[in-house]
Amino acid sequence: MIRRQRLAAGVCALLAALAAGLTFPTAAAADETEQAAPKVELVLDVSGSMRTRDIDGGTRMAAAKQAFDDVLDATPQDVELGIRTLGANYRGNDRKEGCKDTAQLYPVGPLDRTGAKTAVATLQPTGWTPIGPALLKAADDLDGGSGTRRIVLISDGEDTCQPLDPCEVAREIAAKGIGLTIDTLGLVPDSKTRDQLSCIADATGGTYTSVQHKEELTDRVDQLVHRAADPVVTPVATSGAGQCTSAPTLKSGLYTDRAAFGQQRWYKVDVKPGQELRASVSVADDRAVNPSYGVLLRAVTVKGREIVRGEAAGTGRTDMISTGLRYPKPSSDDDNAPAETVCLEVAHSFSAPAGVKSTPGLPLELTVDVVNGPDQAHDVASFGLGRGWWLLGTLVLVGFVAGVVWGWLSRWRVAIWRTN
Repeated sequence: MIRRQRLAAGVCALLAALAAGLTFPTAAAADETEQAAPKVELVLDVSGSMRTRDIDGGTRMAAAKQAFDDVLDATPQDVELGIRTLGANYRGNDRKEGCKDTAQLYPVGPLDRTGAKTAVATLQPTGWTPIGPALLKAADDLDGGSGTRRIVLISDGEDTCQPLDPCEVAREIAAKGIGLTIDTLGLVPDSKTRDQLSCIADATGGTYTSVQHKEELTDRVDQLVHRAADPVVTPVATSGAGQCTSAPTLKSGLYTDRAAFGQQRWYKVDVKPGQELRASVSVADDRAVNPSYGVLLRAVTVKGREIVRGEAAGTGRTDMISTGLRYPKPSSDDDNAPAETVCLEVAHSFSAPAGVKSTPGLPLELTVDVVNGPDQAHDVASFGLGRGWWLLGTLVLVGFVAGVVWGWLSRWRVAIWRTN
C-alpha cells in the first residue's frame, strides 16, 4: 500500500513538472507581448454652425452623430476611447464664458458602446468654438500610460477664442515630447478653417482631411481610431527632396509630407537582397481643385532607371487619391551583398482654380514597408512549423509516459486485489 502511494505521488510530481515546463514559457511570452492600451479622444465641435444643412442634405451635426455611431460599433476592444465636446453647453454671448465651454462627454477608458452612443445622441449645436482650450483639456484627459495617444478633432470652423492660438497649443503639446498625435477633420471647411486645422495637425505629425460627405467622415474617423491600436503606423513628419541624391532615407513606417502643385517629392529606401519593398501614397485635396487629377508613385534606381510604378486618376468628388507598388529584390548567393538604394518619386497632377492659394502644398501620406521576400518567408514559416513539431512531440511524450505509468499502477492494483 505504501509503495503504491509513493508511486502515485511520483507520477503526480512528474506530470506537474512536465506541465510546468510547458505552461511557464507560455505565460512568460504572454507577459512579454502584453502592451499598454492605446488611448483615443474624439473632440467634437458642437458650436452653432453645426446646424448648417450642407452634408448630403442633412446637418453637419447629424453627419457627425452618424459617424460616431458607426465608429463606436467598430472600435477595437483594446482601445480606450473618450469623447470631449467644445461649444456644447453655453448659449450666451459672453465671450469669456463661451471660451470655457469644453467638457468631457465620455471619459477615456474601456468603451461602453451603449453609454457613449446615448451621450452623443443628446448633443445639440449650441455655442462658441474654443478649439485651443479643448485641445489643452484633451491632452490632460489622455495623460498617463505608455500606450499610443491620439486626439481626433472634428470641426466646421476656426477657433473663436483668440488670442489662445490653437496652432500654438498644438506646438506646445508636441514640445512636451509625450508622443501625442492630433489629427483634424474639417467639415465643409473654408480656407481659414483649412489653414488652421492643417496647422494643428502638422504641429504634432498628424493628418488633416477635408470632409464633404457622411461616408468620408465615418471612414476617416474609423481609420484613425484603428490606427491608434497599431503604434507601427503612427505618422512621422518628413520632408522629401527635389531629387533622389538629397532625399531622406526612410525605414518601414508611415510618413506625412506636403507636395506643392507641379512638384515632385523624392525619398530613399534601402532594400537588401531577398527583401520586398511595399509602398503606397495618398494625396488629399484640402482645398478647391480642378476636377481632373492623378497621383504617381515610382520606384527607380539611383541612376534613374524605372523599376516599377503605381498610378491612379480621378475626376469625381473624392478628397483623397491613392496608389501603391511592390518591388521584390531577388536573393543573392553572397551573404555580404549590400542593400540597394531605391528612390521613390511622388508626383500629383492636382491643379488649383483661380483665386485658390497654391501654398502650402497638398498633404500626403507615404507608407513604406520592407519585408522578407518569398524565400525568407518560407524559412520563417519552416522555423515556426519546426517549433510546432517540438511542442507536439513533447505532448506525445508526456502522454506516453503517463499512459505507461498508469498501466503499471493498474496492474499493481489488480495484483494487490487478487492477493487480498
